Amino acid sequence: MGNYFWTNFYQTMKSNQAPSTGELIRQLREQEELPLRKVAAQLDIDTSFLSKIERNERRATKEQIVKLTEIFKVDKNYLLVPYLSEIVYYQIGEEDCANEVLKVAEEKVSYQKTQTKKRK
Repeated sequence: MGNYFWTNFYQTMKSNQAPSTGELIRQLREQEELPLRKVAAQLDIDTSFLSKIERNERRATKEQIVKLTEIFKVDKNYLLVPYLSEIVYYQIGEEDCANEVLKVAEEKVSYQKTQTKKRK
């Protein structure tokens, strides 16, 4: 994914007051008063890479997001929901039918959950 897309996406996110995943990570790290190098070491990544994640110049992996929730002792969904929503937005955000796609996807998720419960 190009840096242009992510820079543009996060500028849009900021204007709508929704913090990006990177901003949330930075906030959590600063609240815990942890230096970049300590968090990066726990993720087994370079300090510069974590810095780029926080500045929204790079994207963390799902595994890194889950690990960060463990490091900061927050509910997994606190970071996972914004992270996944950014992925969805990247895939369909520019499509004219994006809202319709999201509605259909929501219906499919609900249906699948209902089917899974019936099988149990």
